[in-house]
Amino acid sequence: MSAPTIQVHPAPARPVAGREYHRWMRDEPTAGAELDEAAGTFLQVRPRLFGIAYRVLGSASDAEDVVQEAWLRWQRYDRSTVDDPRAFLATTTTRLAINVAQSARARRETYIGPWLPEPVDTSADPTLGAERDEALGFAVMLLMEKLPPTERAAYVLREAFDYPFSQIAEIIQTSEANTRQLVSRARKHLAAERQAKPVDPAEQRRLLDTFLAAAQTGDLTELESMFAADVVSYADGGGIVRASRIPVRGRETVAKYVRAFAAPFWVGVSLRPVETNGEPAVALVRDGAIFAVVAVSSSADGIDRLLWMMNPQKLARVASVSV
Repeated sequence: MSAPTIQVHPAPARPVAGREYHRWMRDEPTAGAELDEAAGTFLQVRPRLFGIAYRVLGSASDAEDVVQEAWLRWQRYDRSTVDDPRAFLATTTTRLAINVAQSARARRETYIGPWLPEPVDTSADPTLGAERDEALGFAVMLLMEKLPPTERAAYVLREAFDYPFSQIAEIIQTSEANTRQLVSRARKHLAAERQAKPVDPAEQRRLLDTFLAAAQTGDLTELESMFAADVVSYADGGGIVRASRIPVRGRETVAKYVRAFAAPFWVGVSLRPVETNGEPAVALVRDGAIFAVVAVSSSADGIDRLLWMMNPQKLARVASVSV
């Protein structure tokens, strides 16, 4: 017997989720019970799909596009042949994300200035759809950018989502033995590149608040006292807003850099604590709008990374819930 014909209604022009998605389904008269069921299944697993895509890509907007494409494929697929919809959707999303990551790698080679991950608000979901918060913090995501996309995806599925190696092998279309090697290689690479053991979130918040207080006054001595010797400051303006186009390195150099723009930069700015990527951060607000998100990574040696996310195209997922 042939598979039943599924009436497919047009997808919206942009990705939708939650209440907006349900409103869209409600307003489409062609949405039948079978498609409603497919949509319900998809919505249940959607947070996980976004969590996978975002970790692989480091871009919320690209992750949304991947999840939307996964929905379109699920919508059009002969779902009667699918035994495990969750596995099917995770597989589809991961493979799409790997493809996008391969093209994104080339685009980022021409990115203006340092590239930083797009911050996402995680106050309501600290692990962003995963079993663990691994592969979510800014410092780790920056390091993962150096991994080949397939290796990155294998690491994300194993470390953040606890998929068995056999299932990861099916998803990324390789052998289980090779999958184990990919994950092991990623672990070793990240362990070699990581700084000293990070401090706990409470100490991270204290150091961030102390840094911001000193940055606003331009207190050079205080700034130097909280930095590790090899501290690096990254400012991602994407060529859209004014920001340093090269990383600034070293305790004294970074302290002088922060002091140099203290007077003009902080005028009219208010600070709003946020949680992004499972870590403490601060949104900088001027004229009622967020224009930057600042985060740090720290160890027992002090702050070793300063992250200034200023590209306005990357702030939407924080601004929408924070202002």
